[in-house]
Order: sequence, then C-alpha cells, then structure tokens
Amino acid sequence: MVTDAAEIRNALVRLRRSTGLPVAFGGLVEAGRPQLRISELSGTATASLLSLAVVSGSGLGGRTVALARPCAVTDYSSSRQISHEYDAPVAAEGLRSILAVPVVVRRRVRGVLYGALRSAHPLGDRTLNAAVDVARDVEQALVVRDEARGLAEASRAARPADPVGREQVREAHAALRALAPRIADPALRAELLDACGLLTSRAPAEEVGLAPRELDVLACVAAGATNAVAAERLGLRSETVKGYLRSAMRKLGAHTRGEAVVAARRAGVLP
Repeated sequence: MVTDAAEIRNALVRLRRSTGLPVAFGGLVEAGRPQLRISELSGTATASLLSLAVVSGSGLGGRTVALARPCAVTDYSSSRQISHEYDAPVAAEGLRSILAVPVVVRRRVRGVLYGALRSAHPLGDRTLNAAVDVARDVEQALVVRDEARGLAEASRAARPADPVGREQVREAHAALRALAPRIADPALRAELLDACGLLTSRAPAEEVGLAPRELDVLACVAAGATNAVAAERLGLRSETVKGYLRSAMRKLGAHTRGEAVVAARRAGVLP
C-alpha cells in the first residue's frame, strides 16, 4: 500500500518536473511532536538531509511549519529571514536557493515539500505556484486516505445486531463504495472494498452478475439516497446512475429500486 511518506516521495518527483528545480526533499510532521522529519530525497547528491529533524520555527522548513504558508530564501546560508541550526547539512548538499511549501490537512501542517537550487537565484512566483499546486495534490490525497481509514475502521467496529447499528453499517458501506473509485492506490482501494465485504455476507457481486458500479449505485440507494444524491456521491451523471440502477434491477429480477435493494441483501452483496 502507498503510505503517507510515499505520497511525499511521489510528490517530489512531480515538484522537480513542474518547477524545473534539480533538488527536492521533504517529509511529514511527526505525530504529537512539533517537528518535521525529512524522510524523502530526490535529486540529492548526499544523504546529509536524510532523517534531519526540523523543529517548528527553526530554519526554513520550521518557519513554514510554524506559519503554515510557503517560504523561500535566495541564499540559505546568509538569509536573515530564518534561523541557522541546519546550515551544515544544507551546505553539505550544496544548496543555496530553497523554497518550502506546507502540506496542510484540516488546518494542520502534515508535511513540507522543499525545492532547491545549488546557486543563489531568486525563485519566482511561477516556481512557487507550481510547488504549491503539487502540495495541494498531496493534501487531497491525504484527505481521501484519512477518510478511507476512518470509514474502514468505523465499518469494522459497527455492530449490526440492532436497527440503529444496521443503519450505520449501511451508511458506512455506501460511503466506502462511493469513496473507493476515487482512490488511485489499488492496494488501498482493495482494502476499502475488503472492508465493504466485512459488512455483508461477503458474496462476490459477480456471483449475482452485478458490475462494481451497479453495486455502488445500489449501496447508495440502500442508504436512502435519491438518484441525484447518488450521482453526486459517485461523481456520475444522474442519467448514468439511472442506467446502472435499471441494469441492476434487471439482473436481480426486481421491478422497483426497493425490490432491487431487498434482492441484493438476500444475495449477500449489501448489508
């Protein structure tokens, strides 16, 4: 499965490509501690920055964490905008102009992406904006991953024995089915679908001839969603949702959406 650190690693490649900067590095803010741990390097010549712990407020990255906004310096070693606790590892890598962009998820800085030159040239708005765009992509990926983890945990903890619990299970199942197609990482997507399976009798949808999207639509309908709401949740057009629903009804031998939901539950593909 792609980890949060791997999201940072992949983002560094995109940052170098989009900005043209030869060096990129970054890492995540450690849970419960006001410091950033640099864990990922791209384009570096040494390992001097690897595992460096950057305290909030210190150096360029620490300033970025403290302010929760992008920061940049034209010549790191002589800059008066930052403190200089980390001059030695930066100098060992030969870096001069550096930018740092925070990855902010739900108002909390989760990580920092750096881009750098080995010469003292100003990093313009175009370069900074390109780096910010990459950070926004990471933020969205982490939000989706957090949401996926939360839903998966909730689904595993749900107790379907009572009516309220059953409704919570159905809502969690529908939310997981709607979220799964948005996950780019196939391993994480498979984990979400496995979590969906924990909420049913685990009968594969293909055994009753349902396509994944047909089951997604039925899960939304089972949770009480209208076609319009299902379309919004699944990122589909309303007419497309109707088409999937009609197809599912035909395969299940149902004449109404309610009958289709009941048939799908009897088949074990819905909770």
